[in-house]
Amino acid sequence: MAKLKMKKIELIAMLTDSKKIIELLQRRGVVEISQNTDEELENTNVTAVVGEFEKFRNTAAQALEIIDTYAPEKAGLADLFNGKTEVEKHEFGKEAMKMEKIMAAANEIIKNQRSINDASSAISQLEIKCDMLDRWLPLDVPLNFKGTSSTSAYIGTLPYQITAEELEEQLPENCSAEVVSGSKEQTNLFILCSKQSYDEAGDILRKLTFVSLSEKDPKKPSELYDTYNQNIKSHEDEMEKARENIEKLAANRKQLQFVVDYLQMRKEKYDALSGLGFTETTFILTGYIPEKYSEQLKKEIEDKYTASITFTDPDEDDDVPVLLENSIFSSPVEGITKMYAMPAKGDVDPTPVMSFFYYLFFGMMLSDAGYGLLMIIGTTLALKKFKLETSMKKTLTMFRNCGISTVFWGALFGSWFGDIVQVVARQFFGKEIGSIAIWFEPLTDPVKLLLVSFGLGILHLFLGVAVAFKMTWDTGKKLDAIFDALPIYLIVLGVAPIGAGMFISVPSVLKTTGIYMLIAGVAILVLTAGRTSKSVFGKFFGGLYALYNTATGYLGDILSYSRLLALGLATGSIASVINLIGTMPENKIIKLILLIIVFIVGHTANLAINLLGAYVHTDRLQFVELFSKFYTGGGREFAPLTVNTKYIKFKEENKND
Repeated sequence: MAKLKMKKIELIAMLTDSKKIIELLQRRGVVEISQNTDEELENTNVTAVVGEFEKFRNTAAQALEIIDTYAPEKAGLADLFNGKTEVEKHEFGKEAMKMEKIMAAANEIIKNQRSINDASSAISQLEIKCDMLDRWLPLDVPLNFKGTSSTSAYIGTLPYQITAEELEEQLPENCSAEVVSGSKEQTNLFILCSKQSYDEAGDILRKLTFVSLSEKDPKKPSELYDTYNQNIKSHEDEMEKARENIEKLAANRKQLQFVVDYLQMRKEKYDALSGLGFTETTFILTGYIPEKYSEQLKKEIEDKYTASITFTDPDEDDDVPVLLENSIFSSPVEGITKMYAMPAKGDVDPTPVMSFFYYLFFGMMLSDAGYGLLMIIGTTLALKKFKLETSMKKTLTMFRNCGISTVFWGALFGSWFGDIVQVVARQFFGKEIGSIAIWFEPLTDPVKLLLVSFGLGILHLFLGVAVAFKMTWDTGKKLDAIFDALPIYLIVLGVAPIGAGMFISVPSVLKTTGIYMLIAGVAILVLTAGRTSKSVFGKFFGGLYALYNTATGYLGDILSYSRLLALGLATGSIASVINLIGTMPENKIIKLILLIIVFIVGHTANLAINLLGAYVHTDRLQFVELFSKFYTGGGREFAPLTVNTKYIKFKEENKND
């Protein structure tokens, strides 16, 4: 199937039905609404309304984040996979009536959070003050003490270590210094002088870089310290009370989730209304719809409302959105295509082209049947047990298919959790079991695996060239299609037996045939690749340049498939080392216990690491090697008006029957 055929839709209906029709389209999720460009029709400004919805939604979302912080919802494995909560349409309406009460709870949650933030800020400031007071606690006069009727005092700090005696030697007579506390970096001092010596002492202290305290509170340091700690305790009690209030209000979690989704739907509904054109009594909607849904939607709307719907084919210059639909085998890897780029107008959908090789290469890179079985069991259980969203269902199906491929390759290579079968037989039963590989063991014959990798890579590249051939042929440029594809096939097939002869024995007839094919391919390429140039020299040198690009490009592409060998060997090698570590002790009981522990931990880690490696490198082989042969990308994904929610969905959502 690949890309679904799109139709342009024009819907004309009564103005009084506009909101109901938009709501229906939103639940169906099959129409992308275009902005009205007809100057004779009026537009509606919904900025203020949308702004209000956004404001309330943000408030509810903020309240949800707060209760998730202080009263996180206990989520099991099932909750991670289960999809959105299904609600009936009438239940949705009932919950919407309670929105004012739910928003009041949201505001109360935010108010309590604000109280916690304010109290936390105040505590931080008080703790800083307490830290500063620590060094002054031995002082038994207030920090703002200035002296008595006959004396004056200095309270402050010198930025270095000094004793009272050393300071007194530098001060005038009738001055006494006391070190309150100190360190290598500073000395905290209380200095008492007679009134007559005060100014002179001040001049000396300034020269010594003395810094006076600026505390204005008339309490002693110990009294201030106690006051600050009491205030800290008071703020902590305030925070605890606010936390308890939030935990009680966490009972509104489901309702807040509903409000977030409800307001999101309302916002998108009004955004859609802004794209419509209006007259005094009617509205006009234009956009795109997949052809397969068009008649069904038309019947449903015209049966319920006074409306007229027409469908037309898009013009050549229209920016038509792209919606992919593939077979049950290929659709799970649609996400890989979307990750790269949606097909452009002239592109084919690469999903069905790459799907077989995607599964094949993934399994070859992971290549352990035991790991593949775990993938199949895990993904199948998740698909059967949980109510999954479409995207998650496709992802798990893709990994299940990759697991099947992994079992296939693992069985061919005789790898079941590495060599665990042979290890258990040898270590615990004293029996030697030979290779259980159906085909061969890569660790004992890596050259064969390398050649298989290159062979599959050549087939993969030939598939891309074949798709490019068909695309060019379908445009009517049949000679271009032949001249672009045939030389590549001849050159690569001609070089293949010559290259393989470097590793294995190749019959001379194949080498001879390969040489002739190579010569023919080079000749055709040199003579035809520069055909668009007008001059003879341009044609000739264009052909030489194309030959250079083809030789270097395809050589690099084919060598890139050696990653199939590298990752396949890595998985099996690491798995075997894990098994070896688990059987190192001599005592069989200890050996068994250690093997079980190492087996579980080691193979879990090995599976996780190599699963990621297989995924990344399989993607790369599609994006760089395959897509570069025929795929441009750059299309715009179909973006219908739909129920774009996070927590809930209608039971009738996206049903078109």
